[in-house]
Amino acid sequence: MNRVPPHRADRPVRAGIPEHGRVPRYYAVKAELFDLVENLGEGTVLPSERELAERFSVSRVTLRQAVSELVLEGKLIRRQGSGTFVAPPKLVQPLSLVSYTEGMRRQGVEPNRTVITVEELGADDGLARDLMLEPGDPIVHLERVLLADDERIGLESTYLSLGRFPDLLEKLDPAGSLYACLTERLGVRFAEAEERVETVLATPREALLIGTNPALPMLLLHRVSYDVDGHPIERARSLYRGDRFSFVARLHADR
Repeated sequence: MNRVPPHRADRPVRAGIPEHGRVPRYYAVKAELFDLVENLGEGTVLPSERELAERFSVSRVTLRQAVSELVLEGKLIRRQGSGTFVAPPKLVQPLSLVSYTEGMRRQGVEPNRTVITVEELGADDGLARDLMLEPGDPIVHLERVLLADDERIGLESTYLSLGRFPDLLEKLDPAGSLYACLTERLGVRFAEAEERVETVLATPREALLIGTNPALPMLLLHRVSYDVDGHPIERARSLYRGDRFSFVARLHADR
Protein backbone atom coordinates (compact mmCIF):
# COMPACT_ATOMS: atom_id res chain seq x y z
CA MET A 1 0.00 0.00 0.00
CA ASN A 2 2.23 2.82 -1.30
CA ARG A 3 -0.38 5.10 -2.80
CA VAL A 4 -0.26 8.68 -1.53
CA PRO A 5 -3.67 10.40 -1.58
CA PRO A 6 -3.89 13.33 -4.02
CA HIS A 7 -2.90 16.73 -2.67
CA ARG A 8 -5.61 18.88 -1.13
CA ALA A 9 -5.17 22.35 0.33
CA ASP A 10 -7.11 21.46 3.50
CA ARG A 11 -5.00 18.36 4.21
CA PRO A 12 -1.33 17.79 5.10
CA VAL A 13 0.85 17.82 1.96
CA ARG A 14 1.27 14.27 0.61
CA ALA A 15 -0.99 13.18 3.49
CA GLY A 16 1.94 13.80 5.84
CA ILE A 17 3.98 10.98 4.27
CA PRO A 18 7.60 12.03 3.58
CA GLU A 19 9.14 11.48 0.14
CA HIS A 20 11.28 8.57 1.36
CA GLY A 21 8.09 6.80 2.39
CA ARG A 22 9.48 5.49 5.68
CA VAL A 23 6.60 6.00 8.09
CA PRO A 24 4.92 3.76 10.65
CA ARG A 25 2.64 1.31 8.88
CA TYR A 26 -0.37 2.47 10.89
CA TYR A 27 0.06 6.04 9.62
CA ALA A 28 -0.08 4.99 5.98
CA VAL A 29 -3.21 3.03 6.83
CA LYS A 30 -4.63 6.08 8.58
CA ALA A 31 -4.16 8.21 5.44
CA GLU A 32 -5.97 5.63 3.32
CA LEU A 33 -8.66 5.15 5.92
CA PHE A 34 -9.32 8.88 6.12
CA ASP A 35 -10.09 8.94 2.39
CA LEU A 36 -12.52 6.07 2.90
CA VAL A 37 -14.17 7.90 5.83
CA GLU A 38 -14.75 11.02 3.73
CA ASN A 39 -16.40 8.98 0.99
CA LEU A 40 -18.67 7.11 3.40
CA GLY A 41 -20.32 10.24 4.79
CA GLU A 42 -21.50 11.30 8.23
CA GLY A 43 -23.16 8.66 10.39
CA THR A 44 -22.10 5.70 8.25
CA VAL A 45 -20.86 2.68 10.16
CA LEU A 46 -17.27 1.70 9.41
CA PRO A 47 -16.73 -1.74 7.83
CA SER A 48 -15.69 -4.48 10.23
CA GLU A 49 -12.18 -4.61 11.62
CA ARG A 50 -11.51 -7.87 9.79
CA GLU A 51 -12.71 -6.44 6.47
CA LEU A 52 -10.58 -3.31 6.81
CA ALA A 53 -7.48 -5.24 7.87
CA GLU A 54 -7.82 -7.40 4.77
CA ARG A 55 -8.51 -4.40 2.56
CA PHE A 56 -5.33 -2.60 3.67
CA SER A 57 -3.27 -5.81 4.08
CA VAL A 58 -2.33 -5.05 7.68
CA SER A 59 -2.77 -6.67 11.06
CA ARG A 60 -5.74 -5.80 13.24
CA VAL A 61 -3.37 -4.24 15.77
CA THR A 62 -2.08 -1.83 13.11
CA LEU A 63 -5.60 -1.04 11.97
CA ARG A 64 -6.77 -0.35 15.52
CA GLN A 65 -4.02 2.23 15.99
CA ALA A 66 -5.05 4.04 12.81
CA VAL A 67 -8.70 4.00 13.84
CA SER A 68 -7.87 5.20 17.37
CA GLU A 69 -6.05 8.26 16.02
CA LEU A 70 -9.00 9.15 13.80
CA VAL A 71 -11.28 8.84 16.84
CA LEU A 72 -9.03 11.19 18.83
CA GLU A 73 -9.08 13.68 15.93
CA GLY A 74 -12.88 13.59 15.79
CA LYS A 75 -13.12 11.95 12.36
CA LEU A 76 -14.64 8.76 13.77
CA ILE A 77 -16.78 8.07 16.82
CA ARG A 78 -17.11 4.81 18.75
CA ARG A 79 -20.47 3.78 20.15
CA GLN A 80 -20.42 1.03 22.73
CA GLY A 81 -22.11 -2.07 21.39
CA SER A 82 -22.89 -0.47 18.01
CA GLY A 83 -19.56 -0.02 16.23
CA THR A 84 -17.47 2.82 14.85
CA PHE A 85 -19.14 5.55 12.81
CA VAL A 86 -18.15 8.52 10.69
CA ALA A 87 -18.36 11.51 13.04
CA PRO A 88 -20.36 14.66 12.29
CA PRO A 89 -18.46 17.84 11.38
CA LYS A 90 -16.89 19.71 14.27
CA LEU A 91 -18.77 22.60 15.80
CA VAL A 92 -17.22 25.98 15.00
CA GLN A 93 -17.14 28.87 17.45
CA PRO A 94 -15.93 32.30 16.29
CA LEU A 95 -13.09 33.88 18.23
CA SER A 96 -15.00 37.13 18.63
CA LEU A 97 -17.40 38.85 20.98
CA VAL A 98 -20.15 36.38 20.19
CA SER A 99 -21.76 34.40 22.98
CA TYR A 100 -21.66 30.62 23.07
CA THR A 101 -25.43 30.62 22.67
CA GLU A 102 -25.35 32.72 19.50
CA GLY A 103 -22.43 30.80 18.04
CA MET A 104 -24.22 27.47 18.41
CA ARG A 105 -27.56 28.69 17.12
CA ARG A 106 -25.92 30.04 13.98
CA GLN A 107 -25.05 26.41 13.21
CA GLY A 108 -28.54 25.10 13.90
CA VAL A 109 -27.47 23.61 17.22
CA GLU A 110 -29.39 24.10 20.45
CA PRO A 111 -27.07 25.25 23.26
CA ASN A 112 -27.61 24.42 26.89
CA ARG A 113 -25.69 24.34 30.14
CA THR A 114 -25.54 22.23 33.27
CA VAL A 115 -24.64 24.23 36.36
CA ILE A 116 -21.87 22.72 38.47
CA THR A 117 -20.81 25.55 40.77
CA VAL A 118 -22.19 28.95 41.77
CA GLU A 119 -20.15 30.46 44.57
CA GLU A 120 -18.72 33.65 46.03
CA LEU A 121 -14.95 33.77 46.50
CA GLY A 122 -12.20 36.20 47.35
CA ALA A 123 -10.14 37.27 44.34
CA ASP A 124 -6.63 35.83 44.22
CA ASP A 125 -3.74 37.97 43.02
CA GLY A 126 -4.06 37.00 39.34
CA LEU A 127 -7.81 37.42 39.26
CA ALA A 128 -7.58 40.74 41.08
CA ARG A 129 -5.07 41.97 38.51
CA ASP A 130 -7.19 40.88 35.52
CA LEU A 131 -10.42 42.36 36.91
CA MET A 132 -8.76 45.49 38.36
CA LEU A 133 -9.69 44.56 41.91
CA GLU A 134 -7.86 44.27 45.20
CA PRO A 135 -6.80 40.79 46.35
CA GLY A 136 -9.57 39.35 48.50
CA ASP A 137 -12.33 41.42 46.90
CA PRO A 138 -15.55 39.38 46.48
CA ILE A 139 -16.12 37.72 43.12
CA VAL A 140 -18.72 35.36 41.67
CA HIS A 141 -17.53 32.08 40.20
CA LEU A 142 -19.90 30.34 37.79
CA GLU A 143 -18.90 26.86 36.53
CA ARG A 144 -21.04 25.14 33.88
CA VAL A 145 -20.86 22.18 31.52
CA LEU A 146 -21.57 23.34 27.96
CA LEU A 147 -23.94 21.26 25.85
CA ALA A 148 -24.79 21.22 22.15
CA ASP A 149 -27.99 19.34 21.32
CA ASP A 150 -27.63 17.63 24.73
CA GLU A 151 -24.06 16.48 23.95
CA ARG A 152 -21.47 17.56 26.52
CA ILE A 153 -18.72 19.41 24.69
CA GLY A 154 -17.04 21.70 27.20
CA LEU A 155 -16.63 23.14 30.68
CA GLU A 156 -16.57 26.85 31.44
CA SER A 157 -15.59 28.81 34.55
CA THR A 158 -16.43 32.52 34.60
CA TYR A 159 -15.37 35.04 37.24
CA LEU A 160 -17.01 38.45 37.76
CA SER A 161 -16.70 41.17 40.37
CA LEU A 162 -19.49 40.97 42.93
CA GLY A 163 -18.89 44.64 43.75
CA ARG A 164 -19.61 45.63 40.16
CA PHE A 165 -22.52 43.19 39.73
CA PRO A 166 -24.10 42.90 43.20
CA ASP A 167 -27.45 41.64 41.87
CA LEU A 168 -26.02 39.30 39.22
CA LEU A 169 -27.12 36.11 40.95
CA GLU A 170 -30.66 37.48 41.36
CA LYS A 171 -31.03 38.29 37.66
CA LEU A 172 -29.08 35.42 36.09
CA ASP A 173 -30.55 32.09 35.13
CA PRO A 174 -27.42 29.96 35.76
CA ALA A 175 -28.40 27.60 32.95
CA GLY A 176 -29.00 30.48 30.52
CA SER A 177 -26.81 32.90 28.63
CA LEU A 178 -24.54 35.00 30.87
CA TYR A 179 -23.77 37.28 27.92
CA ALA A 180 -27.49 38.01 27.41
CA CYS A 181 -28.00 38.67 31.12
CA LEU A 182 -25.11 41.11 31.25
CA THR A 183 -26.14 43.02 28.14
CA GLU A 184 -29.93 42.92 28.37
CA ARG A 185 -30.54 43.02 32.13
CA LEU A 186 -27.46 44.74 33.51
CA GLY A 187 -26.76 47.15 30.65
CA VAL A 188 -23.18 46.03 29.99
CA ARG A 189 -21.70 46.81 26.57
CA PHE A 190 -18.90 44.49 25.48
CA ALA A 191 -16.22 46.25 23.42
CA GLU A 192 -13.20 43.96 23.20
CA ALA A 193 -11.53 40.92 24.68
CA GLU A 194 -8.09 39.41 25.02
CA GLU A 195 -8.09 35.68 24.37
CA ARG A 196 -5.40 33.00 24.52
CA VAL A 197 -5.84 29.48 23.15
CA GLU A 198 -3.76 26.43 23.99
CA THR A 199 -4.02 22.65 23.93
CA VAL A 200 -4.15 20.68 27.17
CA LEU A 201 -5.33 17.39 28.60
CA ALA A 202 -8.34 17.45 30.87
CA THR A 203 -7.90 16.79 34.57
CA PRO A 204 -9.68 13.69 35.93
CA ARG A 205 -12.43 15.93 37.32
CA GLU A 206 -12.85 17.82 34.05
CA ALA A 207 -12.92 14.62 32.01
CA LEU A 208 -15.61 13.22 34.31
CA LEU A 209 -17.77 16.34 34.03
CA ILE A 210 -17.44 16.55 30.25
CA GLY A 211 -17.75 12.79 29.86
CA THR A 212 -14.62 12.31 27.80
CA ASN A 213 -11.40 10.30 27.75
CA PRO A 214 -8.66 11.99 29.85
CA ALA A 215 -6.22 11.29 27.00
CA LEU A 216 -8.27 13.31 24.53
CA PRO A 217 -6.65 16.65 23.55
CA MET A 218 -8.68 19.63 24.68
CA LEU A 219 -8.80 23.25 23.54
CA LEU A 220 -8.41 25.69 26.42
CA LEU A 221 -9.40 29.35 26.10
CA HIS A 222 -8.50 32.09 28.57
CA ARG A 223 -10.45 35.30 28.03
CA VAL A 224 -10.73 38.69 29.70
CA SER A 225 -13.54 40.84 28.30
CA TYR A 226 -13.72 44.64 28.51
CA ASP A 227 -16.50 47.21 28.24
CA VAL A 228 -16.53 50.40 26.17
CA ASP A 229 -14.73 52.27 28.95
CA GLY A 230 -11.91 49.74 29.05
CA HIS A 231 -13.01 48.20 32.34
CA PRO A 232 -12.80 44.40 32.66
CA ILE A 233 -16.14 42.60 32.74
CA GLU A 234 -15.23 38.96 33.23
CA ARG A 235 -12.44 36.45 33.18
CA ALA A 236 -13.32 33.07 31.69
CA ARG A 237 -11.59 29.72 31.40
CA SER A 238 -13.29 27.54 28.79
CA LEU A 239 -12.31 23.95 28.02
CA TYR A 240 -13.62 22.33 24.82
CA ARG A 241 -13.35 18.82 23.41
CA GLY A 242 -10.74 18.82 20.66
CA ASP A 243 -12.59 16.09 18.77
CA ARG A 244 -15.82 18.09 18.55
CA PHE A 245 -14.80 21.72 18.48
CA SER A 246 -12.83 24.15 16.37
CA PHE A 247 -12.46 27.92 16.30
CA VAL A 248 -12.45 30.48 13.53
CA ALA A 249 -11.28 34.10 13.48
CA ARG A 250 -11.26 36.85 10.87
CA LEU A 251 -8.01 38.77 10.98
CA HIS A 252 -7.49 42.40 9.98
CA ALA A 253 -4.27 44.20 9.16
CA ASP A 254 -3.07 46.88 11.57
CA ARG A 255 -3.67 50.38 10.31
